[in-house]
Amino acid sequence: MTSAKEIEVRPVAKRDADALIRRVHYSGKVVRNSQLSLGVFLHGRLEGAMQLGPSLDKSHMLNLVRDTGWNGFLELNRMAFTDVLPRNSESRALGIAMRMIRKNYPHIEWIVSFADACQCGDGTIYRAAGFALTLIKTNKDVMRFADGSVGHKMSQVTGGNRLQHFAATGGKWSGIGTPLEGHTLRYIYFLNPAARARLTAEELPYSAIEARGASMYRGVRGKQAMAGTNQHSDGAAPIPTLQRQEKRTA
Repeated sequence: MTSAKEIEVRPVAKRDADALIRRVHYSGKVVRNSQLSLGVFLHGRLEGAMQLGPSLDKSHMLNLVRDTGWNGFLELNRMAFTDVLPRNSESRALGIAMRMIRKNYPHIEWIVSFADACQCGDGTIYRAAGFALTLIKTNKDVMRFADGSVGHKMSQVTGGNRLQHFAATGGKWSGIGTPLEGHTLRYIYFLNPAARARLTAEELPYSAIEARGASMYRGVRGKQAMAGTNQHSDGAAPIPTLQRQEKRTA
């Protein structure tokens, strides 16, 4: 029986990670400005990818941990695994990735990531990997737009869309669309343990997820979601692929 101990994690070209994420991640989208791509291999075959880079709103996120340098943190922008990988591969891969970053980029003190409990999962893999839960928020940012696509509202105010968006909203920074039902959860992993004492947000117990009605597993909410976390290790993907059942994402 294949074990999670058999996986390998190593840097890969962004184009290779992008291709896997487009195929496997429930959103079908990549983050263009991600800076570090790590591949997850099983028997020499790329079966997973993690991409890290700056947060969408970096200046705001910086204040989460007091006295963090401008280049002192990264966001885990995308994480996608195929079902070929054995159980517990996600938490093992995250653990390896955190050790790699700590060793090679000692100036990075913490990693932030978000769990999409509107479409995907509440972050089981982050909890298994020792991330701290720092926010449970009723979703107002992930929206379904007029064309039926789904994205973060801030995607409407970047690049060439900025002037068009502000013209439509009277100069306000707000999304044009319908927020998806559900929650967003924020997790932080402290590469530098001393940075934990500088956290400016409240660290929440994992039990707060169920208490707030924010549970989701593989796109399923509530008690069914909580039951699912007893059987698997991942935060999960709600949408099956057309090619094969291969989505496990965060």
